[in-house]
Amino acid sequence: MEQPVIVFDVNETLSDLAPLAQRFADVGADPRTARIWFGEVLRDGFALTLAGTPVPFATLAAERARALLAGSDVDGGVEHVLEGLRGLAVHRDVVPGIAALSGAGFRLVTLTNGATATAERLLGDAGVLPAFERLLSVEETDAAGAWKPSPAAYRSAEHALGLPPERLLLVAVHPWDVHGAATAGWRTAWLDRRSEPYPVSMRQPDLRAAGLVGLAEQLTAGPPPGSGDQPAGA
Repeated sequence: MEQPVIVFDVNETLSDLAPLAQRFADVGADPRTARIWFGEVLRDGFALTLAGTPVPFATLAAERARALLAGSDVDGGVEHVLEGLRGLAVHRDVVPGIAALSGAGFRLVTLTNGATATAERLLGDAGVLPAFERLLSVEETDAAGAWKPSPAAYRSAEHALGLPPERLLLVAVHPWDVHGAATAGWRTAWLDRRSEPYPVSMRQPDLRAAGLVGLAEQLTAGPPPGSGDQPAGA
């Protein structure tokens, strides 16, 4: 069976959001506000997609930062946080993992709910941008801005790549993204960066790994997921 085309989520899957905690602390907020902020951005993005009125990630990121920092006395607090978002780096495992997958001949793509320019800067700064064939965003495809895990987001990627769902393998740290891709007929891989239980209410991933290097080892060691092999253990 042909190698799958690997489609990466970007936010948290490739980018490390941990430094945002210090950004919130810099403007007088609890560092844990960073996780609350990201969760609220996702919540509103999903809700607006369901309502049929999706809004760009950057717009919601700014709105939720303003709401959470409304009591801050620090001038420019919201922009300080957003600057941190725009300057994030990749997780440590991303560069060696991408090198291993690219070296093994896998075609690599991104599919993000954010902007293509954000993914381009992130991967360019990490030196791995040349390894990627396409950088896709729901904002710029025929998904009409619908966020993953809307079926329209995955269908738009299939259309852009000219490939059927069974040829695509989504890699994500978010179970909701894995579930959405699996429901759309894609193969899936979950990066369990926090050693947390996978939700039993969601479609289970074909592959699991603690990081991208471990996933690359699985993909280069045997047949691709969905070709008759059993799902790998945690």
